[in-house]
Amino acid sequence: MASSNSSRFESDADDDLTDEVVLEHFDDFTIASSWERFISDIEAICRLWMADGPKNLMEKGAVLLEYSKNSYKVKSEMKHAMKNYCMEYYFEINCDGKPADWNSTFHDLQLCFGVKEFLVITPQSASGVVLDAPEASKLLSAVAIALSNCSSLWPAFVPVHDPSRKAYIGIQNMGTVFTRRFEADRIGSQVPVKLMHLEGLYELFFSKFAYSTLDLSTHLFKVQFAMRLTYRTLPYDDNNFEGIDPQNAQSGENLTGETSSGTLWDNDCSWSEWYSAEDPVKGFELISIWSEKMVESSMEMAELENDSPHEAEKWLISPSFAPNVLEGSKGNQFGFASQLHLLVDALEMSYEAQFMEDFVSAVENSGSENLKSSLVIPPPTVRDRVLKELFHEGVHLTDYIQGGDKTSRAIKGAPLESLFAQFCLHSLWFGSCNIRAISVLWIEFVREIRWYWEESQPLPRMPANGSIDLSTCLINQKLQMLAVCIEKKCELSEDYQDCIGSEDQGDSLSEEESVVGDDSFVTQINTEDFSGKVDRFPTSDDLHHSGKTIPIVTGKPGDVNLFINKKPSECTRKGSAGIVKSMMLLESNECMHAPFTQEAPIMTEDMHEERLQAVEAFGDSFNFSAQLERDILTSDMSAFKAANPDAIFEDFIRWHSPGDWVEDDIEAEKSKDNWPPIGRLSKRMSESGNLWRNIWNSTPALPASEQKPLLDPNREGEKVLHYLETLKPHQLLEQMVCSSFRAAADTLNRTSYGDLKEMGTKMQQLYLTLAPALKPLQVSHLSAEDSETIEDLRRLCVVFEHIEKLLTLAASLHRKLIRAPRLSREIFSDFYNFYIPRMGQGLIEESVKKEFDKKQVVRNHEREVVSNMFVPPNANQSWRKVLSMGNLLNGHEPILREIIFKLHNRVNGNHYAAPGASVSQQEIESYRMYICGTSNDLRVALSVVSCD
Repeated sequence: MASSNSSRFESDADDDLTDEVVLEHFDDFTIASSWERFISDIEAICRLWMADGPKNLMEKGAVLLEYSKNSYKVKSEMKHAMKNYCMEYYFEINCDGKPADWNSTFHDLQLCFGVKEFLVITPQSASGVVLDAPEASKLLSAVAIALSNCSSLWPAFVPVHDPSRKAYIGIQNMGTVFTRRFEADRIGSQVPVKLMHLEGLYELFFSKFAYSTLDLSTHLFKVQFAMRLTYRTLPYDDNNFEGIDPQNAQSGENLTGETSSGTLWDNDCSWSEWYSAEDPVKGFELISIWSEKMVESSMEMAELENDSPHEAEKWLISPSFAPNVLEGSKGNQFGFASQLHLLVDALEMSYEAQFMEDFVSAVENSGSENLKSSLVIPPPTVRDRVLKELFHEGVHLTDYIQGGDKTSRAIKGAPLESLFAQFCLHSLWFGSCNIRAISVLWIEFVREIRWYWEESQPLPRMPANGSIDLSTCLINQKLQMLAVCIEKKCELSEDYQDCIGSEDQGDSLSEEESVVGDDSFVTQINTEDFSGKVDRFPTSDDLHHSGKTIPIVTGKPGDVNLFINKKPSECTRKGSAGIVKSMMLLESNECMHAPFTQEAPIMTEDMHEERLQAVEAFGDSFNFSAQLERDILTSDMSAFKAANPDAIFEDFIRWHSPGDWVEDDIEAEKSKDNWPPIGRLSKRMSESGNLWRNIWNSTPALPASEQKPLLDPNREGEKVLHYLETLKPHQLLEQMVCSSFRAAADTLNRTSYGDLKEMGTKMQQLYLTLAPALKPLQVSHLSAEDSETIEDLRRLCVVFEHIEKLLTLAASLHRKLIRAPRLSREIFSDFYNFYIPRMGQGLIEESVKKEFDKKQVVRNHEREVVSNMFVPPNANQSWRKVLSMGNLLNGHEPILREIIFKLHNRVNGNHYAAPGASVSQQEIESYRMYICGTSNDLRVALSVVSCD
């Protein structure tokens, strides 16, 4: 049995082997020829694509088309007769639109022939088209057979003729005995006059399905008609605005929101003082759409040609941008961003020398002509003009500390209107902003500042308000210090002249007046709010308070108003600013007077740092701090003694440092009406050898007006000039970079761009980006080897350029659509969403290849505003002497006219129809013609359904 079974199994195995041998030698004669194998290859690829479906094809790497958000394509290569071909399958996902919707996301063939998904097979050659007619027919037949074998209804197209003609032939199996054939071609010149008008184009379509002998005027066909006309405004000429709104002609306002005085488009923009930007919006394109309507005669087409675009059902508008708007930043920098790039380059070179003069002398003494040409400086006339603008007489700022954007103060630079910020902005445009040009300008800048100091002239663009803003850069603080020193210097000079004048008039004073003295003149002031130390000279606002007024003593001669029945202490009282409310002197039981005191000396950031370092070095912070404050404390004590001749040390402590006067609350309540009050000095003030008591004992009674000034303006002013004259190049450039970025951002932030919230958000983000990015420059520990910081600054320039480009666009749209703010917002929002993902922050960027094609619907109430933008062309601007097309808009003919003609016929059921094909008793689109072009260019695409 085992042997029998084994033999049977061996026999079965031999039979299987024999079958396999026979199959190996099987010849499929359906693909015996290369032509048949080519068809088989096409069929295999199509079956694979049909089996996968759109979703799987997307997962396998289908390419998204640039012009659409939901259109994709896949491709496959094949070979036939020593030639390579490429077959592409175009498909859509979630497509609800109709081909006649004039959707801008449609592929060219979709719009021409009204198809959704289709195949295109092209030869892999330089032209990409089939130049031989027999080959084109054979290729299209191969595709048609393959699709028929797959039971696919995809239309297929083959490009033919010259590429400039955009010619195609195509075929589609409709699943019945009907087949649709496609053909498209183009006339590039010498368009027949008849085809320039709608009536002639209608007759062209009519001729495709009617006998030539028919009289078109007597035979009516219901043809569906749709049309889209595209208009383009005249290019905005920066040197010649002539687009004046007729309704605003009296006021001289043109359609761009500017005056028609031949000025530049951005003449009123914040950056126009420094440069003129190219208008990013070169014009607008308006699309007017007539939806499908029934036309029964050529006469209706002739009448339709005379219709105004205002009668169209739909208007769409889109801007035409300048080339640099969509290009990458490299090689296309403009405005502040380009100059900031150059300033960063100058910063990198600034570490090569110790003094600014070295860059001037080194280049002049070098024999390199290339170095001299690259570090060119403007002529002296330009330098003098810049200095004249910087130190323009009459430009004095009262207070710019509170001005500007709050977030900009996080950037440690100079305020926009300050002298140093203006120097930085001028430096950006001085020559090529190279280190040599900056050095020359800086040297002359410091010389000019010294002249103002020596001549005791107020420093332009610097407020002399007696304070220093420590949140700004050190150079700006130094200039603030110098402005204060100049003011104090002038005051001392005026006081000296007043003293000389008062001596000359001394003999004319009466005997009674001479008894009182120069410092016993009276004014009126409130008794309230004097419980604390007065650390500055009062202003006029301080002298007016509500409440009871009492006499005080001032140190100014002039208004004489003598006391009657004065006490002896009042006869010697000097420098009183008023009575301190509810405070009496301990021993004399007299009212305590608050003295006028000198202002504390102002200090710059580096002076504060030196002081803190000294405190840390001495260890005992309190005692050494008191020593540092000795001059101020001595001045306050002298003034207090002069205002209160009968005062003791405890009285001064109660007024100057209430925390060092300790009172027992219970005892104080019991002796509320008794005098003197129960209290004592604090422990630190009652110690033996206390510094404050020693100063009190040795301090004379002098009012503030007779004391030596705490701030020596001559000494501090010379220190400032020494700092400016010996400033190292890299220290100057580091502060210039911070101030230039801040000033440039503040300048742009002043631009008016309407209610564009995205732009406002982006400007705030710019400030938040600048502050941390520029912080390394404030450390002052950078060196020539710190290349990472320099590269970060260059990347920051790229970011700044993108923001500047967006802001320029926002300003342009706002001015041109100022009476249609919704359109301005929507267009900018579309471009913002289109552009932001392409911004990046790298130094190397690719140009934005995808075109901006977003369009906005123009509402009915906005049509007049848009229409007025199409100003009638004059003789110089008109590009055509004779208009050849109708449907004019304010004298403008369409730059592009697109028409779709359709004819539907009813068909009966046919037994050849494919299973499931439902065409019985339904209408099919038997003829369709798409026409696109102008009077000089005409493209026609025809699809015809026939019964094979």
